[in-house]
Amino acid sequence: MASGLRIVLLGYIVRCPVGGMAWSHLMYLLGLSELGHDVYFLEDSGDHADGCYDPVAGVNGADPTTGLAFAADAFSRLGFADRWSYYDAHQSRWHGPVGDRMCEILAGADMVINVGGANLLRPWVEAVPIRVLIDQDPVFTQVAHLTHVGKRTEALKHTAFFTFGENFGRTGCTIPDDGLPWQPTRHPIAIAQWPQQQPEPGGAFTTVMQWQSYPAVEHSERRFGTKSATLIEFLDLPGRVRGPFEIAMGGFGFPTERIAEAGWRLVNGVSVSADPWVYRRYIQSAKAEFSVAKHGYVVTRSGWFSERSACYLASGRPVVVQDTGFTTWLAPEAGVLTFSDPEQAAMAVARVNADYARHAQAARAVAVEWFDARRVLGRLIEQSFAPLPRSAEPAAPPPDRAARG
Repeated sequence: MASGLRIVLLGYIVRCPVGGMAWSHLMYLLGLSELGHDVYFLEDSGDHADGCYDPVAGVNGADPTTGLAFAADAFSRLGFADRWSYYDAHQSRWHGPVGDRMCEILAGADMVINVGGANLLRPWVEAVPIRVLIDQDPVFTQVAHLTHVGKRTEALKHTAFFTFGENFGRTGCTIPDDGLPWQPTRHPIAIAQWPQQQPEPGGAFTTVMQWQSYPAVEHSERRFGTKSATLIEFLDLPGRVRGPFEIAMGGFGFPTERIAEAGWRLVNGVSVSADPWVYRRYIQSAKAEFSVAKHGYVVTRSGWFSERSACYLASGRPVVVQDTGFTTWLAPEAGVLTFSDPEQAAMAVARVNADYARHAQAARAVAVEWFDARRVLGRLIEQSFAPLPRSAEPAAPPPDRAARG
């Protein structure tokens, strides 16, 4: 696809002003801009009165003030100071430097990319010819479409569908079929924003995680849980192998004393994600990452791979991560080490400790080869403009899985 498209990215920064979440959208903007496209950011408040999250207070509400200030700073520091807007449906009011022009910008846009499906497609967005939906939360997205008519109806307003569950539709992958023609994609990493750092052989194995982003979901007599359902199995890791191990924990309800007694250091997840640059410094101060994945990603063999882990890799930090089936497409000799049980986890950490320099050097190469935003997004744009074969057009879900509303 030739460069020079006008693309509007629909994201989730104002409503969730935390560093890690911001990067997951900012890197789309950066990658698209590097490809030569005319890129703008739009966020919609949604219709729920509690859609804006204040991470410091830990509460939700309708006031976007905190998020607007956070977004303005982030966009300014990355060169997008005059290319973003926020629509507050509760006040019928536009914010941001191009808020008063966003409908005009959309009228001339070639495509919109709805990252995570976190934005409603208002009439001024629906008029854009190519409307891309990015599923960042495989399994949970499909179950939502199968159990809530409104969510599936909103999804069907898009013209192209991509999922981080790269194994969707493949043998061995059991993500429920919601009838949408999902194509595989992965998170784009703006490599230049994650410069390779000097190795930290004396540092810790760290990660940033939410104990429970939302309750587990059930569908067709199967239960799909979050990280709270997987970390417990690996709590004794610090007693098995040399660390140290540290978690920047967010969320609520996690067993602080039990985790600490097992030998893990706990730090405040909000503080390390105060803004994108604080978050980046935390990742780059680590020796390596050790992380589990959401239970739902693992049990379905989804093929999901964390964008946070890819940031560790780009920074020259090896990752020891739970296998979700991504080894069907990513299986390097070094840099990325996988595990499925506690014994394998301990062995993988020991391998990093024993040959740290090699794994650190390989990590950066893996990020460049597999996650460079220019490659990932170039492919996504090409596929978005290609007409779907008739057999791949959206279909009704199987009768026994029909949406209930």
